[in-house]
Amino acid sequence: MAFFKRELTPVERFETALKDRRAAREKQAERLTLVETAVEEQRGEAERLAVAGAIAAKLGRAELKLRAVEERAKTLRTELAEIDEQIASTERALADARAQRDRDMMADQIEEMAAAIERAAPGFGAGATALVDAVTRGAAPVLEATRFATSVDAVRREVLAAADLICWQLRSAAVRTRAGNANLAIDVPAEPEQPSALEIDRQLTYTLNPLLWREGTEVRRAPAFTLVELPKMLLPVALRHQHVDHLNARRVQTLIHVHGSEGSLSEPYPADLQFVDLDLLAAEEESVQANVA
Repeated sequence: MAFFKRELTPVERFETALKDRRAAREKQAERLTLVETAVEEQRGEAERLAVAGAIAAKLGRAELKLRAVEERAKTLRTELAEIDEQIASTERALADARAQRDRDMMADQIEEMAAAIERAAPGFGAGATALVDAVTRGAAPVLEATRFATSVDAVRREVLAAADLICWQLRSAAVRTRAGNANLAIDVPAEPEQPSALEIDRQLTYTLNPLLWREGTEVRRAPAFTLVELPKMLLPVALRHQHVDHLNARRVQTLIHVHGSEGSLSEPYPADLQFVDLDLLAAEEESVQANVA
């Protein structure tokens, strides 16, 4: 019956190599200690013969023996230094392998999170669709129920689009993590959201052009090709003029792959950058509608 050995991981290979080299160093150090002891004994013997006035032949033989053990000690010291360099190199490689193992484990967890979201998203979509069907299939239309169904359907589309986006971002983060160039905050508790002074109904969307609008006394700006929570009262006019699009739009997914979702500009914006004034655009539409009326 044939038995197959499990292939060792890089960490296990380097741990085994480090263990073997440390054992080899210990043996080499023991040999060097014995040879250095022999050097001292041979030096003592040569000194004794010289003090005693031994004949030249004896002194010559003693010197030859001393040179031989000194050369042996020198060779062992060189080999020991080489082993020390190998140990240091193996320790660095082991540290790198352990770091890569940790990055791979983190990347696997991120990919599993993305897969779990993908598995759960259809269930959410089916549940939301069932709620909408419960209203639309009714024989008697009720305004409140119709509004509820419209709101649920909008939330369904937005959540499913956001799920697609976060899955893509998570897989991108997993790739960066494996490569060692990710900057992830692990196990950091999220800061509680601060309630806005002015509660505005918003919807997450993706900009196609630089936009500005007003919220009370504050003028808000967003560069092109970025995720932004736009006030819902301005969303229709922005959609009609092709300045934004929904997250589940095919072109938005392509633009996110090309430009990302954080925008290509940061404040302060260039002086020549032309922002589309959504408030002005909405006012112009209202004026045209009033004239037609």
